[in-house]
Amino acid sequence: MPYLDDPLIIFTDLDGSLLDHHDYSWQPAQPWLDTLAAARIPLILTTSKTTAEVANLQAALHLTHQPYIAENGAIIHLPPEWQTADAAPFHIHGAAYTEIRQTLVELRQRYDFEFRGFGDVTPEQVAVWTGLSATDAALAMQREASEPLVWFGNDLDFAHLKKCLAREGLALTRGGRFWHVMGAGAGKGQAVQWLAAQYQQKRGQPVISIGLGDGPNDLSMLDTVDHAVVIKGHHDHPMPLERDFPSHVFRTTEFGPQGWSQGLDHFIARR
Repeated sequence: MPYLDDPLIIFTDLDGSLLDHHDYSWQPAQPWLDTLAAARIPLILTTSKTTAEVANLQAALHLTHQPYIAENGAIIHLPPEWQTADAAPFHIHGAAYTEIRQTLVELRQRYDFEFRGFGDVTPEQVAVWTGLSATDAALAMQREASEPLVWFGNDLDFAHLKKCLAREGLALTRGGRFWHVMGAGAGKGQAVQWLAAQYQQKRGQPVISIGLGDGPNDLSMLDTVDHAVVIKGHHDHPMPLERDFPSHVFRTTEFGPQGWSQGLDHFIARR
């Protein structure tokens, strides 16, 4: 079990994990947030949210000095002190949003697929889907490298859509509320692996990584880290992991930020 003074880095999903699924509060996790800050342990937000959304949350959580991973790993944002001449503020993996939207529109017109993405609707509709305010829903629509979808069709057509997207170099990943279309080479696991390597290089020693998430789109992250916290989710999707044994995985009995805190209680020892 790692200690607070070990070279820890923590990657966390937001919705349904650090943030409550219903009201987006993180208050039950505040004691651990304070502890991590005092111990100078990096907490890296790893989410399907957009850059615009995460920037606001980072400021509220006092994490603006940390990198973050947005749009399910399609975007890695580096803080100013990390940026050099050859390290851009954003690392985008896979396709850009305009390309994704163009492909989706063309496929829907050709095969009459029954779905709606954020690019098809108003902020008010996104607010209905997500429970966000209209203002926050507008931030969620400022996408750069992925598109959330609501699927209304049948299973056969959905399988066909997956095949069509694969031919275009795109993939679907399941989140807590939506399917997300993104570049086939992007994902939370790849982004976590890249950032963990950066931390290891900067520190000149191995790091110990902990990941926390509640949804299927977190699985690649949870399989990448040294210790995985599977937070009890408001869904019935299976959450299988490749290394599903007690020293690697802890499955919480609590939802959201309560489960988030439960996971850190399990894996981090306080002296």
